Amino acid sequence: MNFILEGGPIFMVPLLILLIIIVILFYKGIKDNTEKTRKLINAFALFSFVFGVLGFVIGLLGALEALSATNNDISPAIIAGGFKVGLLSPTFGMVIFLIGKLFSIVLTWKKK
Repeated sequence: MNFILEGGPIFMVPLLILLIIIVILFYKGIKDNTEKTRKLINAFALFSFVFGVLGFVIGLLGALEALSATNNDISPAIIAGGFKVGLLSPTFGMVIFLIGKLFSIVLTWKKK
C-alpha cells in the first residue's frame, strides 16, 4: 500500500475506490449477470485508465514548470525518480483497466 501514498493520494485513492467499485460490480454481476453491469464495469475500467493518465500529465506539467523555474543543473537521478513516481498513477490505472476488462470477459463468457 506504500505505492498509493508514494504515487500521490490525490489520484491514487480515487483509483483505489474505482477498483473497489469494479470488484463490487463483478460480484453483483456473478449473481445477476446483466448487460448493464458489464457496461458499468467497462465504463469504470476505462475511466480508471484515463484518470491515471490524467494524473501523470498533471504531475508532469507541474514538474516541467518547476524545472523551468530553476537555473541550476538538475541531476538525472532526481528526474528519473520523479518519472518513476509519476508513472505509478497511470500504471495503477492500467492494472485496474485490465482487471475490469477481465471481469467483463468472464461475465460475458458466463452469460446464459
